[in-house]
Parts: sequence; structure tokens; C-alpha cells
Amino acid sequence: MPKFAANLTMLFNEVPFLDRFAAAKKAGFGGVEYLFPYDFEKGVLAEQLHQYGLTQVLHNLPAGNWGAGERGIAILPNRVAEFRDGVSRAVEYAKALDCRQVNCLAGIVPEGADPVKLRAVFVENLRYAADALAKHNIKLLIEPINTRDIPGFFLNGTEQAIQIISEVGSENLFVQYDIYHMQIMEGDLAMTMKKHLDRIAHIQLADNPGRNEPGTGEINYPFLFRTLDEIGYRGWIGCEYKPKTTTLEGLGWYEPHTVDA
Repeated sequence: MPKFAANLTMLFNEVPFLDRFAAAKKAGFGGVEYLFPYDFEKGVLAEQLHQYGLTQVLHNLPAGNWGAGERGIAILPNRVAEFRDGVSRAVEYAKALDCRQVNCLAGIVPEGADPVKLRAVFVENLRYAADALAKHNIKLLIEPINTRDIPGFFLNGTEQAIQIISEVGSENLFVQYDIYHMQIMEGDLAMTMKKHLDRIAHIQLADNPGRNEPGTGEINYPFLFRTLDEIGYRGWIGCEYKPKTTTLEGLGWYEPHTVDA
């Protein structure tokens, strides 16, 4: 049976962020993830996890000025020092939250930039981060994202991610496979996950179109869940979707998978 983690950036928005841990636990989730922990004190977040018996499954490296539209800085030649500082900060939070996976958002290609140079910077940054995280037994992940939602996003396909992982040459670098993003960009979801199972450390979901909960769109999630069980996926699945109405009203798809925590 898949293990589902509530994405607290997108779910339970009916209550303030720090109240979402309790809401996730009450709804039957055993794990949580969210974009960034850095606006909160490490101890405050750790206390929420401890109080409700939740596993911190994932968070991202610092990704630049999110409010201004940046979606990662890992490809940017003029931001390498900032990227490395962000790795150190992410390690501090991951250790405090006992989070064993951190995701790196590649970033948006600047107008007129040379993609070859951007890739070289990305590879070097990933090499640095994978090594730094490995020292603390934390996996580094990279996530292909669709270019309809984020035009110009550098990393936008599974094979591209696999090739970059090979170029980096680290045993501590993996794919975060987002079913929603990859349905838009390439489809062939079940076969792709089966083919690259050994490099997929985390999965996220939402239906398409709309990025709402499973069952609201075209993706056959019962089939995909069975497939993941059959091929032996043992990682978490992050529920990173926008509830069509409210979070609780949209959890009907999830109830058959709820286990007592």
C-alpha cells in the first residue's frame, strides 16, 4: 500500500500553517511535506512533528526569491555562492526535522542564456549538494516540472533528469517524480516509473487538468497505485494538489488508503 504524505503548502489551507500538522494527522496522514521550512524556527516545526507523530518526508533547498517569481537558482552562474549557503541551511533544517530527503529546484532559464553553460553550473551545484547532504545521510532529489505551469523551467523531463544524474556521478542524487507534471510533459507514467524505479526516491501527485485531487481528471490513479505496489516502490507519495473545494471534502479518494498511525 502506498504511503501518502500531506503537502501542507497546498492542503489544509483552511487553517494557519502550524495548525495543518494536527489537521493532517486527524485526516489519517503519517507524513508531511511542504515547499520550505525557513520562515519558521526549527524547534517550532520539530515540536509539531513530535506532538502529532508525523514524519517530515521532504522539503526544498532555498530557491531564491519565490515571491518575485524565482523557482530555483541551481542553474544560475551568478548565484553559486547563494546556492551553497542554501545547502548548509537546508542541512540544518533537515537534521532538526529528521528529514531524509531534500529537493533541489533547478530554476527558470534566463532570456538569452546559454543552456549548455546553465547545465554545467547545475551539474556542479548538484555534485556539491549531493556530497554535502550525503555526509548527513540525506538524499538529494531533482524534480522535472512542466513548462506550462512554469514557462522556461530548465528541468522538464524524466530522461533529462536521468542524464544529469549520470553526469553528476553521485550515488546520492535521485529523481522526485511528479505524476502531474510528467503527465503534461510526456505521459507514459507507469512505464516511466517502472523503468527508473531505482532512481526515483519520491513521488508527488495531482490530477490533470486542474491540479486537483485524484479522480477529478484524466489520470488513472487506482491503476498507478497498484503498479507502484507491484514494482516495489517503497517511498512516500506527496499529495501536492489543490483541493477542488475543501481539503476534507476532497479526501474521498484517499480514505481507502488510510491506515491507523
